[in-house]
Amino acid sequence: MAVSPHASASPSAHTGTIAAADAVELAVVERGGFVESRHIGAALVLDPEGVTALALGDVDAPILPRSSMKPLQALGCLTAGAELDGERLVLATASHSGTDRHVDVVREILAQGGVSEDDLGCPPAWPGDGATRDELIRDLGQRQRIRMTCSGKHAAMLLACSVNGWDLAGYLDPAHPLQVHIREVVERLTGSRVTTTAIDGCGAPVYAMSLTSLGRAVHRIGTSSERSPFALHRAAGTLVRTAREHPWAIEGDGMPDTIVMERLGVFTKFGAEGVMIMVAPNGTTVVVKVLDGSRRATTAISLALLERVGALPADQVADTLARLPLAVSGGGRDVGRIRATV
Repeated sequence: MAVSPHASASPSAHTGTIAAADAVELAVVERGGFVESRHIGAALVLDPEGVTALALGDVDAPILPRSSMKPLQALGCLTAGAELDGERLVLATASHSGTDRHVDVVREILAQGGVSEDDLGCPPAWPGDGATRDELIRDLGQRQRIRMTCSGKHAAMLLACSVNGWDLAGYLDPAHPLQVHIREVVERLTGSRVTTTAIDGCGAPVYAMSLTSLGRAVHRIGTSSERSPFALHRAAGTLVRTAREHPWAIEGDGMPDTIVMERLGVFTKFGAEGVMIMVAPNGTTVVVKVLDGSRRATTAISLALLERVGALPADQVADTLARLPLAVSGGGRDVGRIRATV
């Protein structure tokens, strides 16, 4: 298969993300009242109509959205003919923690397409869920592709290939018909042409885009109606509703994305290297990039921004933050906290 001009084998149009000089402080880590660390980056908030309500830092520099791009990829699979609903649809856009419950749904997607775990192109991994990982190790288990956090997305991609009769072995190549279609969907949702393609941690293509472009896409997805005359928007409306109905599937019980979706009804999807997207029930949208690549403050930052613009009530945000892993420990007790400063 010929290599696409979008492929990462050729020099990228962009060689880096937001410069530190163009970033702002988004959060701090406090230990005993002392600010030990600072997280800098950029963030964008769009109001329910999609108008910029707040821009912090350089929101027009490119970033790699990583797994925050999964909703766009899932919509690419749906519009390519993959028929997914319920928990199967959520797993297609999830970064799951590899529990047996998650894996059972991924196997259902694979069976639907008549493909096997061996067809998955994501790397073998231990489950992110500690209890599941410990049990596998006790049973002398091995790393498995289906336990990898992105296996649901890959299963959905294989399903789309199966229904179209496309080659399974090369489904991750940027020039493969499926990836070409996904890229076109990404461009349609972002309103921007893809100029830089890289390879994500799971092996799938990931496209550089600005927070402005990502925010536009996420807002369109988060405010789409299942009654829209456009198939892409109907699919987006179904995806968001279904994720809110099955929040356990988006990540896992006790995990940040699941907690936020369960308690606040916010559609949320983290990405590696400090990326976060959220859409509040009223359509207010937040996209965040933390420059040091840490995830630990991104949920707190995003919720603080939604509260700041009035999209979420302060008491509900505070209650949700109290359930997230934001405590700083010392000597076996809490001695500080990760705190958003936006």
